[in-house]
Amino acid sequence: MKRSVIFDLDGTLCDTSGDLLAAANVAFADLGRDVRLDAGAPEDRATALRGARAMLRLGLGRLGDVDEGEVDAGFQPLLDAYARDIARHTVFYPGALDAVTRLREGGDAVAICTNKPEGLARQLMDALDASHHFDALLGADTLPVRKPDPRHLTETVAAVGGTPSRAVLIGDTQTDRDTAKAAGVPCILVTFGPGSNDVADLAPEALLHDYGQLEDALRLVGL
Repeated sequence: MKRSVIFDLDGTLCDTSGDLLAAANVAFADLGRDVRLDAGAPEDRATALRGARAMLRLGLGRLGDVDEGEVDAGFQPLLDAYARDIARHTVFYPGALDAVTRLREGGDAVAICTNKPEGLARQLMDALDASHHFDALLGADTLPVRKPDPRHLTETVAAVGGTPSRAVLIGDTQTDRDTAKAAGVPCILVTFGPGSNDVADLAPEALLHDYGQLEDALRLVGL
């Protein structure tokens, strides 16, 4: 049975924080709020990878108490701004696509399991001319569930004809760790994403410091 190597997207394959933060700043302006998030600030970059609402709460919280109604009001303008300019700053992490190519040339199935809405994830991969590198992509709204529900991962594995006993999830967050554990699948966490400084504390089956070491990490988790 071939291996199924499943990747998270934001913070794992790509650093998307710059474009996400830019979209958040458009949303703050739309709300008439004088605050901006900074792509050079580690806290802001890490928060970007936790999603639109997390960014809105972070910025609004710097002005005072956060009104969840205002977070709701800023959500769609943020997504709209992101969709308009989705890949100005986003790049794959060094060696990521080379690693994906090696996996596929070796007969492995490779897919993306992301909590980014599927439409935006596909738009981003198209903008980066990378869609053809992946055998499947399941986003936050592809199924009725999303990570950390294990079905998001197991359905991604099924979409590439794999089985959980020969699968691994590569991610960068507690959500990825919890998803893999619930699915009975080993987890490799990257250490180079904006929010990945303490991932060793999450006790994944392996850590990945550089995509050139991916095969070593796969052997470490038994694949």
